[in-house]
Amino acid sequence: MASREIKTNPLTRSARRKALEATESKRRGTLWSVSVTLSIIAILIYGFTVYWSIEPSEFDVVEVARENAGLIDSTEKIASGAIYTSTLAHMMDILLTKNGGYISNDLFPGNILDNMPAWEFGALVMIRDATTALRNHFARSQSQSKENFQLSKAEPLFYFEHTSWWLPATESEYRKGIDNLETYLKDLNNPEAHNAHFFARADNLSQYLQIVEKRLGDYSHRLSASAVQKHIYNFSNDKVSVTKTPWLEVDDVFWETRGATWALLHIFNAIKADFDDTLKGKAALATTLQIIHELEDSQAPVMSPMILNGDGFGLFANYSLTMANYITRANAATLDLRDLMMRG
Repeated sequence: MASREIKTNPLTRSARRKALEATESKRRGTLWSVSVTLSIIAILIYGFTVYWSIEPSEFDVVEVARENAGLIDSTEKIASGAIYTSTLAHMMDILLTKNGGYISNDLFPGNILDNMPAWEFGALVMIRDATTALRNHFARSQSQSKENFQLSKAEPLFYFEHTSWWLPATESEYRKGIDNLETYLKDLNNPEAHNAHFFARADNLSQYLQIVEKRLGDYSHRLSASAVQKHIYNFSNDKVSVTKTPWLEVDDVFWETRGATWALLHIFNAIKADFDDTLKGKAALATTLQIIHELEDSQAPVMSPMILNGDGFGLFANYSLTMANYITRANAATLDLRDLMMRG
């Protein structure tokens, strides 16, 4: 039996080929659309992270305090302690309202960042210390005096867990603390109110400076550890181990210190204003200005997109050691300032 040839209609082959080409074109189009969409999302996320990582600018503590007090005429005298209190409240407000808001407790995309959360924590620690000093020392005339009610509510709120995102969220607790600080501030600025006080005494300031010394000493130690190998130092019968900071934590320590020095710079500017008579009476104004100068230098712009950790005399700079240098000098001046405050 002769084989039967099966002939295919040329039109059918052409239609099938066109269908395959259309399917392939549609597949490529889908892949292209997905790729473009993912690229746009990645660019947007990167843009947001860069925007959110911009550090807040410095502000004039006296100007902000006068605005809060409603003082327009520069000759009008502001209440003692108003600048210090206003500075704390304003810095906490900046933490909550800066670019991207408060991101330490964000799930996404804030959780992919580490520089700004570290910066926020450093600033927060300094604000907590300063608020504690206000509650326990500056706002009380003596150890047996009654503490201020608003400050007793504000301080523990600032110590609330800084990474809580729900029930309650960190921001809501910090906002309550700011409200309490502002209520205390209003009472300070109200001549008819007699339930808020601020005592700019040398002994009060000395007790706060002791805490600052320890904070700065800790930051200096952690920053310097970025450039050492493991060492063990013998002090009499005690051994102190210093281990090099892990590579992935170098930038976290640096940015935490940047946040701490940013906050401390404004706190010392407020101290210079509110403790002016005390500092001049102790011949300590120059020392205070030296601390402020070192803290200002620590806020110089960071030109590198990443924190470099080169050797001391190597090809690349070591940002941590540079920051540690400013911190160490500020700490030494703080020691001198506390010594002046303790002298009769």
